[in-house]
Amino acid sequence: MVGQLPAIDPSLIGNRPKVVVSELSGKTNIIHRAKELGVNLPLKGKEAQMLLEQVKLLESRGFQYDNAEASFDLLVHRAKEGYKPLFELVDFMVVVEKRRRPPTERNLEEMLSEAMVKVKVGDKVMHTVAEGNGPVNALDLALRKALLQFYPSLAAVKLVDYKVRILEESVGTGSQVRVLIESTDGTREWRTVGSSTNIIEASWLALADSLEYWLLNHKH
Repeated sequence: MVGQLPAIDPSLIGNRPKVVVSELSGKTNIIHRAKELGVNLPLKGKEAQMLLEQVKLLESRGFQYDNAEASFDLLVHRAKEGYKPLFELVDFMVVVEKRRRPPTERNLEEMLSEAMVKVKVGDKVMHTVAEGNGPVNALDLALRKALLQFYPSLAAVKLVDYKVRILEESVGTGSQVRVLIESTDGTREWRTVGSSTNIIEASWLALADSLEYWLLNHKH
């Protein structure tokens, strides 16, 4: 007869309890997740209820937080009284151009993406431009060019995965899309989300969340 194996602490093999936060969550889940972040929300207070209502509103617009914990963490911090963002996105513009090369070159056509970004850090507004191999890459490079002047350690952050989901297939190219970005600093990974009828705006929101989340959790 084989003896019963001794119980093993799940955390020793990488398994940890996960609190899911979504439009179906109650205040208890919201409060538990906030507490993990060091933010105490009273059960009978209005803060947790307001945060829950915000999650429901944003998820009705295509956002989803059960797989984008970093974006939810930012919602919690932004709900705190006196919270000041480390940077503010003023506006952006992306140009995608198809260029014709001289007939002597092997590849007669090339695609060029260029992004212009205005970012406010403190009382300074930075205006930067960058080219990339696609509109999201160009946005990423332009945003980093501005922020690295204030937060040099941000250079450690890399985008490792980028997923797009169409939420309303019947609408075709005018449908709402959700962008999920996974980032890493070489030590840990985190995920952020953005949603819009414009895929570039959805990408912009997820990208900005990724950088702000890392800065919020690191000394700079």
